[in-house]
Amino acid sequence: MTLLNDPARTAPVFETVPEHIAMVMDGNGRWANSRGLTRTEGHRAGEIALLEAVAGAANAGVKNLTAFAFSTENWKRSPDEVKFLMGYNKDVLRRRRDLLMDWNVRIRWAGERKRLWPSVVRELRDAEAMTARNTGLTLTMAVNYGGRQELVSAVRSLAEDVAAGKVSPKSINEKSLQKRLYVPELPDVDMFLRSSGERRISNFMLWQSSYAELIFQDVLWPDFTRESMWEAIHEFGRRQRRFGAAEDAPLN
Repeated sequence: MTLLNDPARTAPVFETVPEHIAMVMDGNGRWANSRGLTRTEGHRAGEIALLEAVAGAANAGVKNLTAFAFSTENWKRSPDEVKFLMGYNKDVLRRRRDLLMDWNVRIRWAGERKRLWPSVVRELRDAEAMTARNTGLTLTMAVNYGGRQELVSAVRSLAEDVAAGKVSPKSINEKSLQKRLYVPELPDVDMFLRSSGERRISNFMLWQSSYAELIFQDVLWPDFTRESMWEAIHEFGRRQRRFGAAEDAPLN
């Protein structure tokens, strides 16, 4: 059983801790293929890695962790794999909801309702309601999520209000769009983390990650541990974040 506070695995002291980590859980298929297993077995093996990531982030003092569980592009996969992933996302929420409740984790959902199984939507909403009063780490599950689609939905909502005379075009600014994102209260992403060695953002949290530090780890997702998370946070702490500003170093 994965423990939130494992006496044998104490979180180190960090100089800087990101408030919001966006996480692409990549490498399940390659992990499975390297062992002669099916892709679905790789997805199953990644369940414990998610709990390890949540525990590692919570122990480090991270406030928000957003996990890319199913993208809008994942519908292009084989029907069998899509069917498995739909059922798997639903089952993981049901299996782990009580554990995350014990860990004081708040669960949120970011994504499009369109095409999702009603049973998956129901589990996501039930998990949100059950954990709404929790005050620890907020785990946002990005299910049927795409960064471009999120922006299209937000712009469409603004356009509809402009057409209805509810919003003046001159009043539209960044905050106007931010309020119409899937989870508008989420802060900007500080650290964008991807496993498996791939170095791309894959249409994930495009608006929120404009100034995120990108950290790519070679570990395949089922092998990800809380120590992997702590290593990434240490790397984040070594970065110099200027947010567009410049700093001149004196010449010796």
